[in-house]
Amino acid sequence: MNAAPLVHIVDDESLRSALQRLLQASGYRVKGYASVGDFLLDPPADAPGCLLLDLHLPGPSGLDLQQSLARHGLHLPVVFLSAHGDLATGVRAMKAGAVDFLTKPVERTTLLAALARALEIDAALRAQRHAAQDLQRRFARLTAREREVFELVVARRLNKQIAETLGIAERTVKAQRAQVMIKLGAATAAELGRLAAQLRRAGG
Repeated sequence: MNAAPLVHIVDDESLRSALQRLLQASGYRVKGYASVGDFLLDPPADAPGCLLLDLHLPGPSGLDLQQSLARHGLHLPVVFLSAHGDLATGVRAMKAGAVDFLTKPVERTTLLAALARALEIDAALRAQRHAAQDLQRRFARLTAREREVFELVVARRLNKQIAETLGIAERTVKAQRAQVMIKLGAATAAELGRLAAQLRRAGG
């Protein structure tokens, strides 16, 4: 069974302890950190979760951490919680992808709703990444000739045209095309076109 999502809290000790108690009482798994440095010294594994992040911290700020997550291979949605936030900072955080920007003190229901949204986003993005990785693994199983056939089918070439382009028999094209369909899990040429678009977006 997969573990429940983990909420990572980066905040000063007094509020961090209170937040941990609140979230644990609400059924969340929680891990706390005193600073950005502490978080990066013990970065979380690639597992479901989100980040509840103070804006002003000892050393690098919460915004600094938000901006560096991708460089460290972390894809956690961020909810900011700060007593010192201003409109410009909030806009900057949201433009950088924060799920929400809350000010202290925050209502329990408001905080829990923001974390629920963050975890929903995490689950959706995680599913997208897994699907893209699975598609890339399936595409890697194609032979060089099957990839050529795949590209020409996606370009809407008929079997006869593909045969002429590749200098092979039409029956060979049909066999190769069938293998491409099986390996990629597609039933139609239109599905292959959608998969090709997904591969391009994923850099495949």
